[in-house]
Amino acid sequence: MMKKSGILRRHHGADTLEEGSFLDLGAMQFEDEAGALAGARGTVRLAEILRFEDLHQVSKLAYQGDIVLLDYTSIANDQIAVKRMSIDLKNVSKDTGGDVAGIAKNLLAITPAGIRIDRQKIRPSF
Repeated sequence: MMKKSGILRRHHGADTLEEGSFLDLGAMQFEDEAGALAGARGTVRLAEILRFEDLHQVSKLAYQGDIVLLDYTSIANDQIAVKRMSIDLKNVSKDTGGDVAGIAKNLLAITPAGIRIDRQKIRPSF
């Protein structure tokens, strides 16, 4: 048996946790969590598209002023879909005054107006 204290006791009630059991941290809710997002100027969102048609939802987030990190691994082998996605996201960034750039192999960043993406990697100096 493991002792639970503080935040875990408040969310799970019991004083002990069975050895080998797991807690689902994603299911935990905190009182001040909703209030913190409500007062934010923008939010960083992580999105994944499974097909080109899913891009519409991602575009909505960009128009709302959120920073979106987009994982497009599922369509990365379809060159036509990737080209269409690239054109659409460039148009979204023009409309919003934001920026769009590839930041990893199958990961794009879309930012709202006033936030630019630096294309230079910060590398450690030895």
